[in-house]
Amino acid sequence: MSPTLRVSLLSAACALTLTAGVGAVVHDRAGAAAPAPPPANAAFDYQIGAAYTPPSGVRVVSRDREAAPAAGLYNICYVNAFQVQPAELAWWKANHDDLLLKDSRGRYVIDPDWNENLIDISTDAKRRAVAAIVGGWIGGCASSGFQAVEPDNIDSYERSKRLLTKANAVAYLSLLASRAHVSGLAIGQKNASALGTAGRDQAGLDFAIVEECGEFEECTDYTGVYGGRVIDIEYTRAGFRAACSSVGASVSVVLRDLDVTAPGSGSYVYDAC
Repeated sequence: MSPTLRVSLLSAACALTLTAGVGAVVHDRAGAAAPAPPPANAAFDYQIGAAYTPPSGVRVVSRDREAAPAAGLYNICYVNAFQVQPAELAWWKANHDDLLLKDSRGRYVIDPDWNENLIDISTDAKRRAVAAIVGGWIGGCASSGFQAVEPDNIDSYERSKRLLTKANAVAYLSLLASRAHVSGLAIGQKNASALGTAGRDQAGLDFAIVEECGEFEECTDYTGVYGGRVIDIEYTRAGFRAACSSVGASVSVVLRDLDVTAPGSGSYVYDAC
């Protein structure tokens, strides 16, 4: 999102009509074209674990960057932009080991919850090197037909043993936002409520796509910045009820199973308010 898009963009976005799978274009106050964010409070499905035919009425879908977009819908491309997928670790070590975060003893810094190596964005040179790689993925999302991108693990600096900062994350996000916009994609803030307005005003993000803001009572942290341009995914029934009660009238809220599986699996869950 252009950093100047605020209330004027929300009003404009509400008036836009999406044609088959193609986002309309809005303009910022400087007159430059900016890709349209997902339509506010549209029926949404979160499919980063597996792609499948969306439920009836769904207008917005998020899928992994290696999946094909859903035909005729507004598609958000999931990119793990701040950490390394375990299946891709060997490639990073062989080709860009210097861009993997290490502590003072040379040990890799790893997110213990997901067993993912953190990417080193501690300097401008490293941020630009990483952005060149991830920017290629973002360009691939655009070429595949997605309309937006969600860079995950923005808050990895909180798991970095104080080797990374919020300022590092915002500076790197600004590079990704520029690449997304040049590629014709909107870009969302994925979680990281601690960014406050910095994601919008400094990095240039267009919307927020968040997990469990109802569960952790932080939905208004996002709507206070992005208004109705927020999508929330909950993984517990209690969190879903809380999000629907607090913001469900104005933003997209869905309940999914934690593994975001496809229909037919024993753990599949989907609900929306």
